[in-house]
Amino acid sequence: MEIQEYSQALRLGERAYRNAVAKGEYPYLPALDDILACVNIYMEEKLGVVEIPIDQIVGTKTAGRQNAFAVNFMPLMEQGTEFSAKWSNLYNYQTAHGNTDPIVAYEFMNKFYVQEGNKRVSVFKFLDAASIEGEVIRLIPKKSESFENKLYYEFLDFYKCSKINYIWFSKLGSFEAITRAVGKEPGELWAKEEEDDFSSAYVQFQKRFLEKGGKDLPITVGDAFLFYLSLFPYERLKKLSDAQLKKDLDRIWNEFLLLNRAPEEALVMEPEENQDISLRQMLRAISGTKKVKVAFLHDRQAEVSSWTYGHELGRAHLEEVFEEKIQTKSYFLDGSGMDAAELLEQAIKDGNEIIFTAHQKFLSASLKKALEYPEVKILNCSINRSYNAIRTYYGRMYEAKFLCGMVAGAMTPNDKIAYCADLPIYGAFANINAFALGAKMVNPRAKVYVHWLCDTASDLQQLLEEHHISLVSYTDMIRLASRDRKFGLYMTEGDKTIQLAMPVWNWGKFYEKIVHDIQAGNWRSSEVRARKAINYWWGISSDIIDLITSQNLPAGIRTLVDLMRREIFTEQFHPFADEITLQDGTVIGEKGGVLSPEQIITMDWYVENVIGDIPKFENLTEEAKTLISLQETVTPVLGENIQ
Repeated sequence: MEIQEYSQALRLGERAYRNAVAKGEYPYLPALDDILACVNIYMEEKLGVVEIPIDQIVGTKTAGRQNAFAVNFMPLMEQGTEFSAKWSNLYNYQTAHGNTDPIVAYEFMNKFYVQEGNKRVSVFKFLDAASIEGEVIRLIPKKSESFENKLYYEFLDFYKCSKINYIWFSKLGSFEAITRAVGKEPGELWAKEEEDDFSSAYVQFQKRFLEKGGKDLPITVGDAFLFYLSLFPYERLKKLSDAQLKKDLDRIWNEFLLLNRAPEEALVMEPEENQDISLRQMLRAISGTKKVKVAFLHDRQAEVSSWTYGHELGRAHLEEVFEEKIQTKSYFLDGSGMDAAELLEQAIKDGNEIIFTAHQKFLSASLKKALEYPEVKILNCSINRSYNAIRTYYGRMYEAKFLCGMVAGAMTPNDKIAYCADLPIYGAFANINAFALGAKMVNPRAKVYVHWLCDTASDLQQLLEEHHISLVSYTDMIRLASRDRKFGLYMTEGDKTIQLAMPVWNWGKFYEKIVHDIQAGNWRSSEVRARKAINYWWGISSDIIDLITSQNLPAGIRTLVDLMRREIFTEQFHPFADEITLQDGTVIGEKGGVLSPEQIITMDWYVENVIGDIPKFENLTEEAKTLISLQETVTPVLGENIQ
């Protein structure tokens, strides 16, 4: 019987060999010694006997045996050879008694290479075994700036506490995220029972995910598992039946299809022309129907949050435009006694058909409830996300910041400008850099000194006094209850504060256009055109973003800003065009080119005329730490600080 099995394994090996050759790939097992020829190994670590996931064994330690196996570890030696006899004997013994002796293997970048036991591994792979015991020596490369190296070092921290080696991700920050998702803190040791519980839950999920076609998706099982846990509690999964898990996967499968899709592929940069029907036409279309209920969910009250205040102005604009045709209501998380999901559930139960969740804190809850209530249209105000069940929206604020920087560069009395930034999250660096580039355009000597408002280790007044700065770019809008005149771009002269310009969010224009779109019947058709994921990212050309200039400005500067605004409006000019020199001297971009939306959104660097550092994670306020943790991937610099 074992001879027949070897014949089957040989055919699998020959097929894998031919397929690899046809693709121009190496058809044999890779040898670790060859791989390490160009690698700087930092240290070796003996792990003892560990359970090695069989699909993570990918090659041999030396070149001596690699040609005996195809790239899938199936044999290539002919039937009747000594090799085939030994393989068949191992197969016979394994099926009768199971494996008794651990193999000897090296681990490098969480892949395993066999020193002793290649034929045993071949038999195990043929039998589709899940794992095999092995005496393992880990080879740890020296730290570098490569993505693969950083991800591996995140894995090492995770493994040190959990002893789990079978889960892998495609994004930085995921190992810490999975740790928190199961109720543990990074650096906290796992008990054996916790390891077993995790293994059971993960294996169950993996089986169902792969059965449904997960192996054909451009994500790892770990990516899918982490996303699942962002929607459903870990404790629930541990008690879940296979049937219930299958239902969950059916509900969220379309989200997996978009999970590693570049967010810019779903970006809608401008309102579509066919959506631009007149208000009279739209109102006639819905005349005689019941009022449309529209909800707005906020983190805090408008009295204490300029962000909320801006969106509430947008809600008021919506009511003014649609009059009695719609009914709006605002819900506030702070002081509600509810969590985000409960507050959103309440808004749905109140009969709201369109819900704008106007803060990143509501992202996860928005997705959960949209999957549960597909008839409700839910939009979340966030950036760099792609989902099937919800839409996201934000604005290209960097366009207004560029114009504001031009004003600052022209008005600074000593070539120095302070820029106060809120949070080191997606979009923030684009705003800073656009501001600095605008200042540099009109004043090549202009320097922008960054102060992060969320950095507890930094003092704004000290910065202003130390560098004799009187021109400051502060928060874009004053809080409703505040009497402070320091907002937008302002200049100080003694005790006097002079307003110069203020970037503004015209949220009312955005909400008006979206409700028009829904009522005109263009909601689903636009989803088809955008392949079912839509991220609205509108700018000055859509009236969503603008810059208000003060009468305190000289007429010539106001004229210059108006001219440049028209250039941006007509897309004749882009703030991030041509070659751009960074703070460290690196040059990105190219002449005649423009940075991609993905490059702009995910910036984690400063241009050359910016003075300052990215704040360390441990120095951030607690609120800032919470908001940063909501992002799928922190910036590389922040990631290092977190570690």
